[in-house]
Amino acid sequence: MKRLSEKTLSELPKSVAVPRYDRSKTDVGIVHLGIGAFHRSHQATYTEDTITQEPGPWAICGIDLLGPDIRDKMKAQDFLYTYLEQGPTEHKPRVVGIIRDVLVGPEDPKAVIDRMAHPGTKIVTITVTEKGYCHDPATGLLNQSHPGIQHDLQNPASPKTAIGTLVAALDRRRQAKATPFTVLSCDNLPSNGKTVEKVVKGYAALRDKDLLKWIEDTVAFPCTMVDRIVPATTQKDVEAVAAKLGLSDEAPVVGEPFRQWAIEDRFTQGRPHWEIAGAELVSDVEPYEEMKLRLLNGSHSTLAYLGYLAGYQYIDETMASPAFKTFIRRMMDEETTPAVDVPKGVNITAYKDELIARFSNPSVKHRTWQIAMDGSQKLPQRFLNTVRHHLAAGQAPRRLCLGISGWMRYVTGIDEKGQKIDVRDPLADRFKAIAQKAGSNVDSLADGLLGVREIFGDELPKVEPFRRTVKDGLELLYRVGAQKAVERFQS
Repeated sequence: MKRLSEKTLSELPKSVAVPRYDRSKTDVGIVHLGIGAFHRSHQATYTEDTITQEPGPWAICGIDLLGPDIRDKMKAQDFLYTYLEQGPTEHKPRVVGIIRDVLVGPEDPKAVIDRMAHPGTKIVTITVTEKGYCHDPATGLLNQSHPGIQHDLQNPASPKTAIGTLVAALDRRRQAKATPFTVLSCDNLPSNGKTVEKVVKGYAALRDKDLLKWIEDTVAFPCTMVDRIVPATTQKDVEAVAAKLGLSDEAPVVGEPFRQWAIEDRFTQGRPHWEIAGAELVSDVEPYEEMKLRLLNGSHSTLAYLGYLAGYQYIDETMASPAFKTFIRRMMDEETTPAVDVPKGVNITAYKDELIARFSNPSVKHRTWQIAMDGSQKLPQRFLNTVRHHLAAGQAPRRLCLGISGWMRYVTGIDEKGQKIDVRDPLADRFKAIAQKAGSNVDSLADGLLGVREIFGDELPKVEPFRRTVKDGLELLYRVGAQKAVERFQS
């Protein structure tokens, strides 16, 4: 089968949407750190839809800080790729052309910094996941002892981390007396712009106080809220795309029809008019991100941990259980919504109805195991702020706490059938040691995990209603299993 490329675009069926602008005349204006599936399904499609209606120098150069796999697959097809939109009953492919190049950090860090420092680069966007910020999730501050940060401080011209790369490129702009690019985080972090600003300044302070001052005075770090469910691409997805295209595409991405992007409108050198494509340019992103992190992401992680333990491989399968569907809706209604400052004009009931429908979409095969990754980085944002809201009123939210108990059971690395769980987390070895020390003592296991201050901080573990509710939930999970535990929360 022929490969997707510029030469073969004309051979695609008319039902496949293709770029409707001259790619060769679109200069790179955006560099993106973390060229994974989410960026290619979200910010890239928004940008392509924008310049289709209003041409401008906003093509994207992707940066892969891990390795060459994505670059090699995309380069062989002129950096074109397919986004397969998977609705409940209809799957629509579109070919996206907004990415013009991909550079690989470990191969040539100088080329990466050169591209970011180029005068044409006006915005650097980021999706490196929570752990890519090399920060302490409980405080939001730079983790100075992080091995990657230590490497970058010793080798500032050949950084490995996103933070070291950003600062190296900004320093180059400073030395050239050039206007800095805008740093636009698109990761699921509360106040993500403020978070990346903190860690960038924390790192810059360790390098050069003059550089820190220049960043403080000149660089913009707007906040954003992003939303689209994008599972990891499988071989089955690759085959489905080939059947739709009649061409081979080795770099497709798949996801749901829904997408949302709220952006704080604060840029140093302009931006694409993303609002043309439906983005919301606002003065304050916080209400949108709080609603999404707590209602969508908190619910998603709860379904992931408890669903995985109950034996469900995918989120839609978990939602097919009436007990889980009722559990998650009641958690949204009774525990999460009271802790959310709903943005003006948002129908919160309709928003929750849509979340239930999205989680239940049988075409989006989002693995519980995938969502369960990196929980140490996610719990503070997705669970703990909501928990604190309720504790301030003297109550511990039982369903949210059961989700945390589910995380505790999950990170022991052994499931309900005694089988090994492949726990992917920066603190996985630490969790394993805590579990081994606790043995069969559920109280000791809970105490050990609550003592991980990078997640729970210093004060929260001392709050007795929280400790007791989490421990009770963990004991219930060990005694009756996740499915029956969820069933007991129906009333």
